[in-house]
Order: sequence, then structure tokens, then C-alpha cells
Amino acid sequence: MNYIVMDLEWNQSAKGKQFSEEHFPFEIIQIGAVKVNEQLDIIDEWECIIKPRVYTKLQSNVKKILNITEKDLDKGTDFISGVSEFLTWCGDDYTFVTWGSLDVMELRRNMKYYGVEEPFAKPVLYIDLQKLYSINFSDGKSRMNLKSATEEQGITGDEQYHSAMSDARYTARIMKTLDFDNVKKFCSIDTFTIPETRKEEVYLNFGTYEKYISKGFATRDKAADDRIVRSCKCYLCGKPMTRLVKWFATNSKCYYGLFTCDEHGLIKGRFRVKQNDNGKYYVVRIMKNTDENGALKIYEKQIKEREHRRRRRQAEKLAREERQENM
Repeated sequence: MNYIVMDLEWNQSAKGKQFSEEHFPFEIIQIGAVKVNEQLDIIDEWECIIKPRVYTKLQSNVKKILNITEKDLDKGTDFISGVSEFLTWCGDDYTFVTWGSLDVMELRRNMKYYGVEEPFAKPVLYIDLQKLYSINFSDGKSRMNLKSATEEQGITGDEQYHSAMSDARYTARIMKTLDFDNVKKFCSIDTFTIPETRKEEVYLNFGTYEKYISKGFATRDKAADDRIVRSCKCYLCGKPMTRLVKWFATNSKCYYGLFTCDEHGLIKGRFRVKQNDNGKYYVVRIMKNTDENGALKIYEKQIKEREHRRRRRQAEKLAREERQENM
């Protein structure tokens, strides 16, 4: 198997977000990729400039960052021809590697817009090297930009950043600085398309935590109240757990819960309800082992949320009373 280290650059409406085409905010204008073998050696490269069809005038920030002109883009190939050639070059057995979580989604969004059939197996798994870099060198939560990471690792080069080809090369070089065999299991799931049925729902067990992606629902409430979403089976042994703190929502619309397994101890849960381009609501849930300190934080969140709701109800009551007095 090979790794396709890919970087995309895209344009957007020069007139502002409100003038963007529905469900198509970004149009790819550059594809840069390097093919890396299992020893993490670069064995091939591919790049292409795409001539835009929707956003033909460069947005000012894009023009400045990429150091590219409309004349350059006019010499490019059309998206369908370019991406078809790119996918042929990728081969049959590969995994995408990107710096960040947007490139695979925008590739698929552009393919859908232009009617290019996807060759990818579902679910679409890829390696977000920015996330893996944090897991390897930091706390797993913070995110460092590409330039800072290359400088931190002492990687030098004359190529400018924010060029698809050079960014792909820098990303490939960073791969070799990681304990890649140990962190590559923490792959990411692209959610441009979501599971359509229960059977297609995604459960990924990373050992220390599990990630679950639900099928789509018609409303946010139906997604949040779904029995499978709120189930509390241990992700390590599959046995039912005891609820210590029932699922509750915070102001950020993030839901938390706390459970205990007879065999594996304390397990905390967190999920968010998201919406895709088709208007369907779906859930991304994380179940993870925790300790007493982690459990205490869940209790504290619950107490804080209860107090917030109490104050809100009290404020609403006072407002109603004032309105009645003024009538």
C-alpha cells in the first residue's frame, strides 16, 4: 500500500460568502501530491492547476496567499480531466494523507459538483497528519500549522508555503519525523457523506477510545434522542455499563455522560449533533476511558449546566412578571 500525501488549494467567491453557490463554497484550483511507500520514501509526484468554472475571479486573500493570477488559472485543465488523471495516478491501493481535516472533504465536494464518481471505499478513512503530529509530539488536542511544524523539526527548504505541491512535499517529510507505525492507527473519517442505514454506521476502536458516527436523522432532536446514540455499552467488552451521569447538553450543544463498566472502570462519553449538506443531522460520539479526575470534570460540567438553567428559568420568570405588571 502507498500513501498519497495530498494538498489542495481552492478559490471562493470574490464578492463574499453570501454570493457563494449553494453547497459549493470552495472550488479547487491546485492539486499537489506525492506518493510515499510503506518505508515513507517519496517515490513519485503529481501536480495540476485547475481552471475554475464557478469562481473565475480570484478572491483577494487567495490571490495574495497563493501568489497566483487569473492568467495562470486560464492555462489550467478542467476539473473533470484533472481529477480523473489524479485518481488514475493514485493507483488502486492507497490512503490519503493531509495536513488538516478539510482536503478530503473538499475533494469529494468538488467531485460531486462536477459529477465525478467516487472510487473510494466507505467509510472514507484518511490520515490527518496535523492531528497525528499533535498526538506524537504534544497533547493530541492542539494543532500546529505546517510551517511551524517543519521549523520545529528542523526541516529546511526554499519552496514557498501555500503552494499545493510544496505543501505536499513538506507534509511527506514530516511523516518521517513521527513514530508513524504507532500513531497511524489514529486515522480520521471524512463525513462529507454519512451512513444511510444502521448497518452502515461507523464504529472505530482506537484502543483508548471509540469513535462512532451515526446515520442521518430528519431533525436535531431525533438525532440527540436516538436510543443507539444514547446507549451505554462498554466499547472494550460490549457489556452494558452503569450510568453515573445521564447524557446532558451544555450551552455549546455538546452532550456529556459518565458510565462505569464492571471490567474496565470509568468511561466518559461526549457527542455532538452535526448537519451535512443534504440537511440530515448526524452524531459524532466519543467514548473514552477516564479516571477520577476526568469523572469529576463531568460532574462539574453537570452542576454548572444545572445552575445555568436555573438562572435562565429565573430570569424568564422575572421577565414575564414585569410584562404582566406593565400591561
